[in-house]
Amino acid sequence: MSQYRLSKTSLRNLDGVHPELIDVVKMAIQITKVDFGIPSTGGYRTASQQNELYNDKKSQLDGFDKKSNHQTGNAVDVFAYVDGKASWDEHHLSMVACAMLEAANRLGVNLRWGGLWVSFIDMPHFERV
Repeated sequence: MSQYRLSKTSLRNLDGVHPELIDVVKMAIQITKVDFGIPSTGGYRTASQQNELYNDKKSQLDGFDKKSNHQTGNAVDVFAYVDGKASWDEHHLSMVACAMLEAANRLGVNLRWGGLWVSFIDMPHFERV
């Protein structure tokens, strides 16, 4: 078991996320080898919040014509937490992904990781399918 746990902020950022996905995150933090958290825009998003990320070139989905799985609570983004600060380093996020995918497997949740996508690599992104 890991020595890590989700912060109150990360838990709050999971509000509106599908319960199965929350269970995956909670199990993953217990088995991960790299600490992680949920950023403020990492859980449920309104159409306006999604559109703001689109306008900032942080998403390919505008929230209106092209909706994100975050808008239905079926996606979560993570960041690694290394040496006291957030990290989006590919190695760190890959380690978190191992824990997320293992937790999903143990819980029987069909999870897709954006780090395995071909056209748009999205290392922090996980979604229920």
